[in-house]
Amino acid sequence: MERRKFIKTNSIILSGVLTFPGELFRRKKELRFGWVTDIHYARREPKWNRFYTESIEKLREAVELFNTLDLDFIIETGDFKDQNEQPEHNKTLQYLKEVESEFAKYRGDRFHVFGNHDVDSISKTDFLSIAGNSGISRDKTYYSFEKKGFRCIILDACFKTDGTPYDNGNFDWKNTIIPEAQLSWLKKELGKSSGPVLVFVHQQLDGPGDGDYFINNSEEVRKVLEDSGNVLAVFQGHYHEGNYNKINNIHYITEKALVDGSGEENNSYSVATVTVSGDIRIDGYRKMEDLEV
Repeated sequence: MERRKFIKTNSIILSGVLTFPGELFRRKKELRFGWVTDIHYARREPKWNRFYTESIEKLREAVELFNTLDLDFIIETGDFKDQNEQPEHNKTLQYLKEVESEFAKYRGDRFHVFGNHDVDSISKTDFLSIAGNSGISRDKTYYSFEKKGFRCIILDACFKTDGTPYDNGNFDWKNTIIPEAQLSWLKKELGKSSGPVLVFVHQQLDGPGDGDYFINNSEEVRKVLEDSGNVLAVFQGHYHEGNYNKINNIHYITEKALVDGSGEENNSYSVATVTVSGDIRIDGYRKMEDLEV
């Protein structure tokens, strides 16, 4: 399976020009993972340029490619599934089972990040009873794991500003926070990390707390990350157009949504390669651009 069969050809280079970048990355100790976001799978009619039903085929293409590569894990950064216009609990659970069945065809470790649509008409407990994370207890909505000297930290911003967790549609997608208890946990995780740290979250951390797509206490969370001195990058979903920012030496990379647009040419997924020296390469497929920082 050749990458050029799947990739959109345009790319973004955000740092110095590298000659033969693939060879350079292979000479360094590196972590590689497959990444998708905002799949929004449901069997419903398209809306807002979201082709919900087509997401299952798009995900299948991504997982088939991931299985041909030497990856350390794959991850989806939220809004894994969706629901009907008039939600029915059992149908929503069925959509989750169907999309998880495709994700589970990856022959290796796989991980989930909570997005707001993941609890649109079900609970976090419902979600985790079907879509588990490799080696992680099913009662953990935020967690961490280590791979090749990297600590990977998965955050859950699906809480309202009063600290109440999103539950069965009880939320406003613009009302999102990392609660104090999770912040305390995050500080401890960062404190015991001797190597570089990668953070994964659905909602945006690289903007003001009063922005539509941003976690309401994003500035406070960023300060925790910056004070640790060991966070290399944050990988995000939620903002379907994708984006890149660098704030106080931390890279904030937002993947484009898989669900948007009809047809295989409108798919979006990537393979991220991160080295211990701090280099990051995103090999983007279909609509997702390449990125080197």
